[in-house]
Amino acid sequence: MVSPSVQPTAARTLAPLILGGIIAAIGLVLGIGGIWLAALGGSAYYLVTGIAMLTSGALLIRRRQLGGWLYCAIFLLTVIWAFAEVGANNWALVPRVIAPLVLLVATLLVMPTLSAHPSRWKLGLGASAAAVVLTAVTATIFARMADAGPLSDLPGLRYEMGDPSLGKVGDDWPAYGGTDAARRYSPLGQITPENVGKLKRVWLAHTGDMPASATIARTYGGENTPLKVGNTLYVCTPKNMVLALDPATGRQRWKFDPRVSDEAIPYTAACRGVSYYAVPDAPADQPCATRIIYGTLDARLFAIDARTGARCTAFGANGEVDTKIGMGATPPGYVSINSPPTIVRGVAVTGHQVLDGQDRWAPSGVIRGYDAVTGKLRWAWDMMHPDWNGYPPQGQTWARGTPNMWTIASGDEQLGLVYLPMGNAAADYYSSLRRPQERDFATSLVALDVATGKPRWKFQAVRDDVWDYDFGAQATLVDFKGTPALVLPSKQGDIYILDRRTGKPLTPVGLIKAPGGGVEPAQRAATQRISLWHTLRKPDLTERDMWGMSPIDQMICRIQFRRASYKGFYTPPESDRRSIEYPGYNGGTDWGGVAVDPRRGVIVANYNDMPNYVRLVPRAEADRKGWAPRDQARGEIGGAEGAGDPQAHTPYAIDVNAGWRLPFTGMLCKQPPYGGIRAIDMATGRTIWDRPLGEARTNGPFGIPSMLPLTIGTPNNGGSVVTAGGVIFVAAATDNLIRAIDLRTGKVLWKDVLPAGGQATPMTYMVAGKQYLVIAPGGHHFMETPIGDQVIAYALP
Repeated sequence: MVSPSVQPTAARTLAPLILGGIIAAIGLVLGIGGIWLAALGGSAYYLVTGIAMLTSGALLIRRRQLGGWLYCAIFLLTVIWAFAEVGANNWALVPRVIAPLVLLVATLLVMPTLSAHPSRWKLGLGASAAAVVLTAVTATIFARMADAGPLSDLPGLRYEMGDPSLGKVGDDWPAYGGTDAARRYSPLGQITPENVGKLKRVWLAHTGDMPASATIARTYGGENTPLKVGNTLYVCTPKNMVLALDPATGRQRWKFDPRVSDEAIPYTAACRGVSYYAVPDAPADQPCATRIIYGTLDARLFAIDARTGARCTAFGANGEVDTKIGMGATPPGYVSINSPPTIVRGVAVTGHQVLDGQDRWAPSGVIRGYDAVTGKLRWAWDMMHPDWNGYPPQGQTWARGTPNMWTIASGDEQLGLVYLPMGNAAADYYSSLRRPQERDFATSLVALDVATGKPRWKFQAVRDDVWDYDFGAQATLVDFKGTPALVLPSKQGDIYILDRRTGKPLTPVGLIKAPGGGVEPAQRAATQRISLWHTLRKPDLTERDMWGMSPIDQMICRIQFRRASYKGFYTPPESDRRSIEYPGYNGGTDWGGVAVDPRRGVIVANYNDMPNYVRLVPRAEADRKGWAPRDQARGEIGGAEGAGDPQAHTPYAIDVNAGWRLPFTGMLCKQPPYGGIRAIDMATGRTIWDRPLGEARTNGPFGIPSMLPLTIGTPNNGGSVVTAGGVIFVAAATDNLIRAIDLRTGKVLWKDVLPAGGQATPMTYMVAGKQYLVIAPGGHHFMETPIGDQVIAYALP
């Protein structure tokens, strides 16, 4: 019989019933999933904890205080297990500890309802507060420990590297990478670590290029880095409008619109940049003496007057050249140019993007060199027809399906070479139909002679690539211990330094044994090349690297990990189950490239650290799903690349879960960080510092922004700029911030919230004695950041 002094109220009766039901339900899920995970050879923690929570919940439902004490013991043991698994990694502790902590606080608040002790509420509230405070203090300590990171001394000024390209960076920013050496370095030093915190917006301009519908918005990704030459800033928009702005005020001087249709948009509507060219010996007042040359999404190459925006009528046909001539059938959206041509010795060298994953016999990856004055085709390099020098013979086309260069080349005016970061043959994830020449040149850096269009040398990073590990970044031209060299970053995270005259590695390169198997075991190379000098790649994944917002989704990710094929780096894709590709196709280093301080000899590399969850889908199954090439069944556009690509004329389509996300919460299965930024001593390959890049503010479960200003390290696209003032400027992350970072320590010194995603590389220049920082934050559909049409300039007061 219950004493009148402790007679239960309705609240006291319901509270343990509700809490017990929640704990028991979670325990049931963990128990069932734990059985599955244990059967797969995974951690037994979830099974044991599930049984214990079922017991705890049942006791609480029966209003037994022992149920509360049992849950307290479960939490204590969970904390011990969590530290044993991941140590003081604060983000790894989140799914292991935070949700159980919430239940602990609820348990401590409910337990007084099961007691007649006169101080029961004081004890319950005190214990709850102590648990929260202890957890917060511990998390703060761990966060500070993690923020400290490794730190080495920054090298002093020790080099005088010449720049082999024509342009000169400083007051100007005359090329996409600063110059065609692609160092993304400015000798300006007005903005320093001491005063960068005073940066303010001084102007904001709108380009007017915004998507016409929600469907088209799912393709927009700005990616533009403006140029500044003389008294003009040149900006290119996603649909290839070019604007000339006053660099001091942002006022528009002219706009050129090539009128690209929405139908021409490939995977992404993007214009990374344009190229500036001054015609040698042309009178300054002659029309088109200085010109902007650039490509469009519908694969036209334009030349327009840099002063007026008028077409250069003597270039091609009324200022434009159709680069699709000679390719044969090119359905809308299949062939596009989203990167600026590289102009060396008067030859504008361009590749193009071929829409990924559609058809093994997609249009050709041919590289072409056009006369920068007349627009006449000087040469074309078709790897399947090395004897052809111009357009194909009548009735023929350039070879279809060959590797293409969708990104930006760098150029050496002195050597007369362009350095082409090559992609893969069409159908990235299936290799049996590839021809010998395609195998030789895919996923390679190729040095092309601009006089002849013939390869001088090549350096291949991946043999028989079925991971979409094409080179995305420009090579950066440097001097390395007295040798003309280039820094070559890769999606795999490896960084190589090569002699740019010969392609010979100047830093150690090794071979690793590669996993076999997959659907084409005879095609897989027994070994793969890696850099022994420096890699951004982290160790192979383990089950304990799985993440989520709670123990339940972390357990689901563990089950997915155990069910998948994963043999470490270079695990080949399979058809009967998922495989794990780590790093995924977004890097390592993608199109943002690296920045190099040529005086200190420091490489600054922002990078991604995410896996992909991949499966080859047999043709019959893909047909049932309705996966067909875009020109046959367009369907929805946008989204993640590879998520249901048909790969027609091969036995398999491909389904890529980019970043390996859970479908219901949208959370990534790998624990943070998902991206970082690192400073590397170029002389030794030593890491100076390495920091996560990006805050959690716009990320959260179910797509709900957490608004937490905590550095988590987010996915990032776009590069950084380093200055003589010792400041790095970078946006790139999914937090919609642009930030200034101390080159010496890697610490964030200043940041500003952008009106759209900053998936673009900033640039800097000087006007009338004032240094400006400019970024065009256009947003990006793949990175799921807001779309915008702004161009923003910052300067000191």
